[in-house]
Amino acid sequence: MFTPEHIALQDSVRQFINREIEPYIDAWEAAEIFPAHELFKKLGSAGLLGVNKPVEFGGMGLDYSYEIAFCEAMGNVSGSGIGMAIAVQTDMATPALANHGSDELRELFLKPTIAGDAVVCLGVSETGAGSDVASIKTRAVKDGDDYVISGSKMWITNGMQADWMCLLANTGGEDMHRNKSLICVPLRENGNLLPGITVQKIRKVGMWLSDTAQVFFDDVRVPQRYLIGEEGKGFTYQMEQFQEERLSGATRRLASMTNVINQTIDYTRERKTFGRSILDNQVVHFRLAELKTEVELLRSLIYRAAQLHMEGADMTELASMAKLKAGRLCRELTDSCMQFWGGMGYTWENPVSRAWRDLRLVSIGGGADEVMLTIICKRMGILPKRPV
Repeated sequence: MFTPEHIALQDSVRQFINREIEPYIDAWEAAEIFPAHELFKKLGSAGLLGVNKPVEFGGMGLDYSYEIAFCEAMGNVSGSGIGMAIAVQTDMATPALANHGSDELRELFLKPTIAGDAVVCLGVSETGAGSDVASIKTRAVKDGDDYVISGSKMWITNGMQADWMCLLANTGGEDMHRNKSLICVPLRENGNLLPGITVQKIRKVGMWLSDTAQVFFDDVRVPQRYLIGEEGKGFTYQMEQFQEERLSGATRRLASMTNVINQTIDYTRERKTFGRSILDNQVVHFRLAELKTEVELLRSLIYRAAQLHMEGADMTELASMAKLKAGRLCRELTDSCMQFWGGMGYTWENPVSRAWRDLRLVSIGGGADEVMLTIICKRMGILPKRPV
């Protein structure tokens, strides 16, 4: 799928990673946060935060295949939390704004986000509504020319640093799929939280490089013109946005898993037991060959989904399959490889142990494996009817 231009973009991304990210990974992980504004500004200045976004708002205006190439190259970051935080900026919180937002809204929010002057987060999940998006409770009630927002959002990547949130909230009506809207909600001004907004950090098992927060809204006023697209279309817009998020997440895992395999090959070739290298054992090199095959099969599925998306077709089924496969393969691959490292694999600074704890999230975040299976079953026409 890639041309020399795609490869050149990936080379630029890898050079950026080696220069601006990798030297600081250990320090940022120890701090459990990275300087998002500083790093995103560098990414924005390099043109890497709007690869497939409109040129008039600072993007490159390239087709979606270039975004896939970008995501694949970003998987080379050794700390997956960084890649996830960047993906929020490029593929999770901005597609709906780019596709459905007014020019005024895109000028106010999309343009500075592409430039790296603003950090964004996505506000969908709540304490009682993660994968069940239709059950969210956060409300945006009209009052004059404003929405007044009350509620909270959970598992918010970039939440400790974000300047604005792409927020999904209930805006009226009884139909759970037609009473929701996406709204651009400013969170900070000059680095300070706006009145009515509080954030609380969440510590996680992995992905320490990426800050995660619960965000609370207490009668926060936002102009109604900050609505993305049409009122009541938020659920539909978010389902569209999820597809790019899920394919982005799967794509970034290609390089992550390939690197784990290669690191394991290097280590097991050097590590000796009973007079020969660990790699010389058939159970080891056969297993690594199997895992490499699985990664390449995932790659083919991702490229096929991306091609559908570029043709304007619905990639929901294939994107869900890619997300499902990526999550399960991340678990299987990192566990197998860590085993081959022996006791060294269980140490904290080991790159495979970092991948093991970071990539466990792939089966949970952005739609759990079980949700992906439900979507696939629905597309197959074999989903049982719910009891009345």
